[in-house]
Amino acid sequence: MTKIKKLALVHLFPYPKRMNRIGSAVQLYQKTGLSKLIRSSNVLQKISPALAHLEQALPTIESSSKRIRTGTIMSAKGETKLKVAFFAGCIMDSMMSRINRLSIELLTIAGCEVILPENQNCCGALHSHQGETKQAKELAKRNIQAFMQTDADVIVNNAGGCGASLLEYGHLLAEDHEWAAAARAFSEKSKDISQILHQLGPLPFTEEWQGIVSYQDSCHLRNVQKVQKEPRLLLQSIPGVSYVEMEGFDRCCASGGIYNLLHFDESMKILDEKMKNLKETNATIIVTVNPGCQMQMSIGIQREGAANQMKSMHLVEILAKACGLD
Repeated sequence: MTKIKKLALVHLFPYPKRMNRIGSAVQLYQKTGLSKLIRSSNVLQKISPALAHLEQALPTIESSSKRIRTGTIMSAKGETKLKVAFFAGCIMDSMMSRINRLSIELLTIAGCEVILPENQNCCGALHSHQGETKQAKELAKRNIQAFMQTDADVIVNNAGGCGASLLEYGHLLAEDHEWAAAARAFSEKSKDISQILHQLGPLPFTEEWQGIVSYQDSCHLRNVQKVQKEPRLLLQSIPGVSYVEMEGFDRCCASGGIYNLLHFDESMKILDEKMKNLKETNATIIVTVNPGCQMQMSIGIQREGAANQMKSMHLVEILAKACGLD
């Protein structure tokens, strides 16, 4: 696992084109039915239970033809209230491009002109977590250069872990005299999408939601970005929704970047406890705002054998659905 981790950090995550090729390959893997064959053979389970669980938790990947490319500018629907630059991320852009697309569509109907800067890359969060500080700094500099060339009012992200990393660029480069001021300015502009959608709301909902919804905080969104109320208020604003708070909502789900891959058994113990609390809410939907958390909760649902009764969704997905977007 150490060699795979090093390979991914150095030769994969920093390169958007390589990540997107991986995403396209996984999309083909799912579309051809090869995924069903692999699962039925239990070959991944024999190699690594952690990888087997992660593979089953992967969302259905949208065709790359629907991906909104960097370099694109999307006009606001109606009055332009805010000009934002959107951070696509590496995992989000390659494996969850549908959520990125829906994020951009939500921002435009909320009154945002959305710019996707070219030459943006991985935020560097996973590198920082694994002690690869030098590479994290280089990735930060590339993003600062890409985004600060725009005249956007705000830099928007839709992943708690990425957002925390972007918010800390000012700290990461504080002792770099050439980049410190630009890094601080970048961090001051960085916001989670829930903050912007709540600020510009209410959203133009067109559908009522049936069922109970609960929310799992992203540790990085809650504790680093200090965003707690906005996702909850957005969920509670959806017509017909029944929102129930889960006990221990502020405790980690044990995804932790790649913690659930490196420390699988410990991660599953924490997740199993989380699922006990979730089941007590009788929720049919558990909402998260981070790709790792979303997949981790999907793993928990699988382990409980509750896939027919419960689903893990990103905040953007449920808001988009209630707004009639798909």
